[in-house]
Amino acid sequence: MSKLSKYEQETIINFNAAESDAVVFTRDKAVIRKLDSLFNEFPEVYKCIGETDIDKTYSMPKQYVSYRKPRRVSEDVKEQRRIRMKNISKSQLQLNIGRKKNIIGSRDFLPIAENISQNDR
Repeated sequence: MSKLSKYEQETIINFNAAESDAVVFTRDKAVIRKLDSLFNEFPEVYKCIGETDIDKTYSMPKQYVSYRKPRRVSEDVKEQRRIRMKNISKSQLQLNIGRKKNIIGSRDFLPIAENISQNDR
Protein backbone atom coordinates (compact mmCIF):
# COMPACT_ATOMS: atom_id res chain seq x y z
CA MET A 1 0.00 0.00 0.00
CA SER A 2 1.47 3.33 -1.01
CA LYS A 3 1.81 6.18 1.45
CA LEU A 4 -1.18 8.52 1.33
CA SER A 5 -1.42 11.97 2.88
CA LYS A 6 -3.88 12.46 5.73
CA TYR A 7 -6.11 14.34 3.31
CA GLU A 8 -6.14 11.41 0.89
CA GLN A 9 -7.04 8.91 3.63
CA GLU A 10 -10.73 9.50 3.14
CA THR A 11 -13.84 7.48 3.98
CA ILE A 12 -17.06 7.91 2.03
CA ILE A 13 -20.35 6.39 3.21
CA ASN A 14 -23.06 6.30 0.59
CA PHE A 15 -26.69 5.20 0.98
CA ASN A 16 -30.14 6.27 -0.13
CA ALA A 17 -33.75 5.85 0.94
CA ALA A 18 -34.55 3.25 -1.75
CA GLU A 19 -31.90 0.66 -0.81
CA SER A 20 -31.30 -1.18 2.44
CA ASP A 21 -27.50 -1.29 2.15
CA ALA A 22 -24.84 1.36 2.62
CA VAL A 23 -21.57 1.33 0.68
CA VAL A 24 -18.40 2.37 2.51
CA PHE A 25 -15.36 3.35 0.44
CA THR A 26 -12.21 4.00 2.46
CA ARG A 27 -8.50 4.63 2.11
CA ASP A 28 -7.98 5.01 5.86
CA LYS A 29 -5.97 2.09 7.29
CA ALA A 30 -7.67 2.33 10.70
CA VAL A 31 -11.14 2.16 9.13
CA ILE A 32 -10.02 -0.72 6.90
CA ARG A 33 -8.76 -2.65 9.95
CA LYS A 34 -12.03 -2.06 11.80
CA LEU A 35 -14.23 -3.04 8.85
CA ASP A 36 -12.01 -6.07 8.06
CA SER A 37 -12.48 -7.20 11.65
CA LEU A 38 -16.26 -6.82 11.36
CA PHE A 39 -16.18 -8.54 7.95
CA ASN A 40 -14.27 -11.52 9.41
CA GLU A 41 -16.51 -11.77 12.47
CA PHE A 42 -19.84 -11.21 10.67
CA PRO A 43 -19.38 -12.22 7.00
CA GLU A 44 -23.14 -12.54 6.53
CA VAL A 45 -23.61 -8.85 7.42
CA TYR A 46 -20.46 -7.05 6.22
CA LYS A 47 -19.24 -7.68 2.65
CA CYS A 48 -15.99 -6.58 1.03
CA ILE A 49 -17.12 -5.76 -2.51
CA GLY A 50 -13.96 -4.16 -3.90
CA GLU A 51 -10.27 -3.82 -3.14
CA THR A 52 -7.16 -2.21 -4.61
CA ASP A 53 -3.71 -1.76 -3.14
CA ILE A 54 -4.74 1.54 -1.48
CA ASP A 55 -8.48 1.24 -0.73
CA LYS A 56 -11.36 -1.08 0.04
CA THR A 57 -15.10 -0.91 -0.53
CA TYR A 58 -17.59 -2.58 1.80
CA SER A 59 -21.32 -3.13 1.79
CA MET A 60 -23.37 -3.31 4.97
CA PRO A 61 -26.94 -2.69 6.13
CA LYS A 62 -27.49 1.04 6.40
CA GLN A 63 -29.07 0.51 9.83
CA TYR A 64 -25.49 0.02 11.13
CA VAL A 65 -24.55 3.56 10.17
CA SER A 66 -25.16 5.60 13.28
CA TYR A 67 -25.20 9.22 14.35
CA ARG A 68 -24.45 10.15 17.91
CA LYS A 69 -24.95 13.35 19.78
CA PRO A 70 -22.00 14.56 21.86
CA ARG A 71 -21.98 13.80 25.55
CA ARG A 72 -22.51 16.71 27.87
CA VAL A 73 -20.53 16.46 31.06
CA SER A 74 -20.93 19.10 33.73
CA GLU A 75 -17.90 20.87 35.19
CA ASP A 76 -18.60 19.23 38.58
CA VAL A 77 -18.43 15.76 37.05
CA LYS A 78 -15.24 16.69 35.15
CA GLU A 79 -13.63 17.88 38.40
CA GLN A 80 -14.67 14.69 40.22
CA ARG A 81 -13.11 12.62 37.42
CA ARG A 82 -9.88 14.67 37.58
CA ILE A 83 -9.62 14.06 41.32
CA ARG A 84 -10.36 10.35 40.92
CA MET A 85 -7.70 10.00 38.21
CA LYS A 86 -5.14 11.85 40.36
CA ASN A 87 -5.85 9.43 43.21
CA ILE A 88 -5.56 6.43 40.89
CA SER A 89 -2.28 7.77 39.50
CA LYS A 90 -0.91 8.30 43.02
CA SER A 91 -1.88 4.80 44.12
CA GLN A 92 -0.37 3.29 40.93
CA LEU A 93 2.86 5.21 41.54
CA GLN A 94 3.01 4.05 45.15
CA LEU A 95 2.31 0.48 44.08
CA ASN A 96 5.10 0.61 41.49
CA ILE A 97 7.54 2.09 44.01
CA GLY A 98 6.61 -0.69 46.44
CA ARG A 99 7.21 -3.31 43.77
CA LYS A 100 10.64 -1.86 42.97
CA LYS A 101 11.59 -2.00 46.67
CA ASN A 102 10.47 -5.64 46.82
CA ILE A 103 12.48 -6.52 43.73
CA ILE A 104 15.62 -4.79 44.99
CA GLY A 105 15.27 -6.40 48.43
CA SER A 106 14.42 -9.80 46.95
CA ARG A 107 16.45 -12.91 47.80
CA ASP A 108 16.83 -13.56 44.06
CA PHE A 109 19.50 -10.88 43.95
CA LEU A 110 21.51 -12.12 46.95
CA PRO A 111 23.55 -14.80 45.11
CA ILE A 112 24.41 -12.29 42.41
CA ALA A 113 25.41 -9.70 45.00
CA GLU A 114 27.51 -12.31 46.87
CA ASN A 115 29.24 -13.35 43.64
CA ILE A 116 30.07 -9.75 42.83
CA SER A 117 31.41 -9.07 46.31
CA GLN A 118 33.52 -12.27 46.21
CA ASN A 119 34.91 -11.39 42.78
CA ASP A 120 35.77 -7.88 43.91
CA ARG A 121 37.97 -9.20 46.73
